[in-house]
Amino acid sequence: MKVPSLFARAGFAVAACAALLLAFFGMPGPAPAADPQPTLPPYQTLTPVRVLGLVRRVYREHRPPPPYETYTLVRKENTNYGYSDPTGTYTVHYWVRNTDRAALMRRVYRDDYDGDMTFDRPALNQPRDPGPPTADLFEPAHPQPIDVVPTPEPTAAPLKTIGSVIAIGEPDYKVPKMTVEGGELHLTLVPRRDPERNVLREIWVDKNTYMLKRVIAHDRMFVEQGHTYPMKVTYTLGYLEGYVVITHIDAIVLPRKERSGEEIADFGDETGDADSLTIDFQDITFPKTLPSWYFDPHEYGSHLADAPL
Repeated sequence: MKVPSLFARAGFAVAACAALLLAFFGMPGPAPAADPQPTLPPYQTLTPVRVLGLVRRVYREHRPPPPYETYTLVRKENTNYGYSDPTGTYTVHYWVRNTDRAALMRRVYRDDYDGDMTFDRPALNQPRDPGPPTADLFEPAHPQPIDVVPTPEPTAAPLKTIGSVIAIGEPDYKVPKMTVEGGELHLTLVPRRDPERNVLREIWVDKNTYMLKRVIAHDRMFVEQGHTYPMKVTYTLGYLEGYVVITHIDAIVLPRKERSGEEIADFGDETGDADSLTIDFQDITFPKTLPSWYFDPHEYGSHLADAPL
């Protein structure tokens, strides 16, 4: 190997120092490392109540819902005689603003005609049709009249993670049973208090990702000028553009219970013989924006020619 001369070695040293100074002061440094995504622990290492906590956390990662959504609700009601009830079977188009859950709805009466524009505020466990598809299944049930504007879910960007804390307790539910069913975990939930408020009863989740697949919950059928009947409701879920959406609902009307403990199933007198119903959420979209007048019923009269179909 040839040995460089003294001047060559000096020039090399100067060039090396200049390169180091340029790299330190003039060149951009490496981009900061992104916060590492926490690895979900395997269910075999967790208690059932801890699994439920992870299911909640994963569910919240897909929220809040988008600012706007549109969908078609197809409702089919059956009687305890085994045939369809025409008064409880219909199709409705919805345009929803999720910040306050205000909605414009139009019922479909025929293939070529939509009904009048009507204001609505779709929600679960209320005396109106359930919705929207992005409704929060973990939200406690409570009376929510149509004129009450709910508090919007937080939309701030997540803060940088500087540490983590594992919460052992579950405030709303006990989980007495967890079983593996193929690729899913089946959790049985029991409310710790107020079963009319904490309405979840069973959930199915992916056993590796803890993503929610199906839910059985308590609900109610509100009868005009009559009693309120309990219902067993099954929600089938899907994922659309990164959001959890309800795609299908199966509901069974149950006998109401008197204070004496007697169970009464006078469906024919009060519910129009309603025995069960199904709801499908179809044509779900998340538009970037919708006209503001859609959510102000006082503006409907001046926009008859602009009514969406």
